[in-house]
Amino acid sequence: MMDEQCRIDERSTIAYIGIGANLGDARANVDDALARLGALPATTLLLRSSTYRSAPVDASGDDFINAVACIDTQLNAADLLAALHAIELAHGRERPYRNAPRTLDLDILLYGDALIDLAALRVPHPRMHERAFVLAPLLEIAPDIELPGRGPARQFVAAVAGQAISRIG
Repeated sequence: MMDEQCRIDERSTIAYIGIGANLGDARANVDDALARLGALPATTLLLRSSTYRSAPVDASGDDFINAVACIDTQLNAADLLAALHAIELAHGRERPYRNAPRTLDLDILLYGDALIDLAALRVPHPRMHERAFVLAPLLEIAPDIELPGRGPARQFVAAVAGQAISRIG
């Protein structure tokens, strides 16, 4: 279950956003993305995790800088996704091939308790439970979070223990 105590308005939804970058000044890009999330219309940045460094998983390039943000938003999931893509584009995000290195990657991990299965958006994020770079920062800010349809996020930590990740700030 999402933490309903964090919700600011009955018309809003608590969402968790995964943030990653491994091109350019990745750390600055992650920090800027967090600031931009807080500036989205009808959206409040509630929590942000520490910053982590992780080795690429199913991707190439340098290590990633990662974080997770918790937001309270009145944007619907499609509009939130469009806003995240606009932030990525502002950072020069290109998508030359699947899992290419990137200046910025923003993913909707969770959107309330919603189960969304569309061509452009799947929530919960379909691989979040397989990624230490998602689970570590998510559990830092929401240690008891449940993944809709999967159960407690913490139950997946042992399965990703072999993935290289370290907290850097």
